[in-house]
Amino acid sequence: MGASEASELTPIPKRTIPINQDALVIGAGIAGMTAALDLADSGMKVHLIEREPTIGGRAALYGSLFPTNDCAICIIAPRMTDVLNHRNIDLHTYAEVTGVEGSVGNFRVRGIKKPRFIKEDLCKGCIDDCACVCPITVPNQFDYEIGLRKAIYVPMPQSVPMIACIDEHCVGCGLCEEACPLDAIDYFQKEAEFEFDVGAIIVATGWKPFDAARKEEYGYGQHKDVITSLQLERMLNASGPTYGRAIRPSTGELAERIAFIQCVGSRDATVGNNYCSLVCCMAAIKSAQAIRKKNPDADISIHYIDIRACGNGYEEYYQRTQELGVNFIRGRASEVVTHGKSAVIRYEDTLADDGINERECDLIVLSVGLEAESGIGIDMQTGANGFMQVAHPKLRPVEAHTDGVFIAGCASGPKDIQTSIAQAAAAASKVKTLLTDDHLEIDPMSAHVDADKCIGCAICMGVCKFESIRIVHGKAVVDELACKGCGSCSAACPRGAIEPYMHTDSQIISQVRTLVKNECPLIIAFLCNWCAYACADLTGVLHIQYPTNIRVIRVMCAGRVNPGFVLEAFRCGADGVLVAGCKIGECHYMHGNANAKHRMAALSGLLAGVGIDAARLRVEWIDASESERFVEIISGFVDELKGIGPIGSELPI
Repeated sequence: MGASEASELTPIPKRTIPINQDALVIGAGIAGMTAALDLADSGMKVHLIEREPTIGGRAALYGSLFPTNDCAICIIAPRMTDVLNHRNIDLHTYAEVTGVEGSVGNFRVRGIKKPRFIKEDLCKGCIDDCACVCPITVPNQFDYEIGLRKAIYVPMPQSVPMIACIDEHCVGCGLCEEACPLDAIDYFQKEAEFEFDVGAIIVATGWKPFDAARKEEYGYGQHKDVITSLQLERMLNASGPTYGRAIRPSTGELAERIAFIQCVGSRDATVGNNYCSLVCCMAAIKSAQAIRKKNPDADISIHYIDIRACGNGYEEYYQRTQELGVNFIRGRASEVVTHGKSAVIRYEDTLADDGINERECDLIVLSVGLEAESGIGIDMQTGANGFMQVAHPKLRPVEAHTDGVFIAGCASGPKDIQTSIAQAAAAASKVKTLLTDDHLEIDPMSAHVDADKCIGCAICMGVCKFESIRIVHGKAVVDELACKGCGSCSAACPRGAIEPYMHTDSQIISQVRTLVKNECPLIIAFLCNWCAYACADLTGVLHIQYPTNIRVIRVMCAGRVNPGFVLEAFRCGADGVLVAGCKIGECHYMHGNANAKHRMAALSGLLAGVGIDAARLRVEWIDASESERFVEIISGFVDELKGIGPIGSELPI
């Protein structure tokens, strides 16, 4: 069968295309800044886009970082300054990506820069002159709304760039314009559009906090003394609204009795977040340490399901907090109620087994989980948890399904700062490798279109999840750099107008037609390259015996199997056909196996009409490591076919 495929091979010329060697990084938090600096230091030009008026991300708003308790801004500020001053970084703040077109090596990026209503080349960030006269006071979103700011503001004292911003709360009174000594106010600024080309993209858009108001039983937004862990972070920051003091918001007094409720919005099926947010335990432990060191008499309890301290030095950090006298109470708190003017937490201590308890608190802190950021301006595949999906969680942990697009930091799921930085460095390394040369070689596995056969029906576009096919002048055109060569489009095409350069229809059909029926029953097996074929190969390597009734034809994806291949196998005398691919949800081509599942289900319903028992067609999903299951599938199929009889025996005589 291999020789018959070889007889159909044709030379595939080596083809290259020129590429752009610039890069785009979306998001200027700790991961985005790290990636941008790594790329810029290597000599590459980098476009860095941040939607907020300042770079630094959420980490720049923290007071300290676990497990070393380093001052957060002391570590991050030098990196922020390096980004601003780097000659190879084109920094776009208060800007967003609105669209990305093209493919690896040649992406066209569109975006908008929102108006600050400030002349950026004149403003020096001397915010006191203009903010003091502004009559509008609003909650400060950079303090998670526990602090206040004016309609003209800089996000934080260490903002980069140090340029003021006027937001939608402005009433246009003109007082700041009169007060500004540099004439930097411009009420007539408009939103500006921009475009540029890059060869690769790193998405480092971070995360957003879970909305604690969704857990109504905890009273967030109803009782002033119930706050989130991020609001506490701003309290404990020396440059925050309370200058490093954990206070009771209802009175402004120092909080003496403090309770943390863990896993608010994490590990909670009632809000749709079954995953662990990974950093909440350590963040609560860090905050408890900070409070206890400033106020040794504070009565602090942490109500947890499980303490997850699995990083380097994390367990020791947890133990030190216990030694400081912080109480750890195992059990999810049931609710927060109000007694008089105080917030009261109801909870169960599962280790003490003493029933339901109540505790009056000055401050209740909800450790909110991490959720996926939205509205980033680029289409990305996402997982069940809403975070971006990497191409492979172990082998390709920073690569997106789209070639030339990489993911760093919390964009792909919750993680700590150390891991985010490591991922950013890995993504930058991938980009540098990709864009080393000024050209890219086209993968010979890509598909191509016979324009004479194509009728422009666009069915191929519908099955391609890599968006590598478009209709131009009534004909399908393949972006061969974006194409992965799975072949799903070829199997779906009603005219046979599109197929890969390798594993062509003629090569596959020639293998089917050369089978020798020297065993009964005889099974033709179309196995996907990545899982099913690898499983069959491993079975042989391990010397695990299975029936010799099977003849294997390798395809790149189960989605490549055309119903015509199956019918041709039956016509040539096969007693059964097996189509096997990756497990549903684990396809290397995202949805190729799902395409195969629907296609084979439709074919199975039609087989009876041509006199073939539908049981002769079997579809299985299998991992590469499931050798024993592979043997069970083949053995069971052989036994089933023996019961049915040779092909054609079901036809009436």
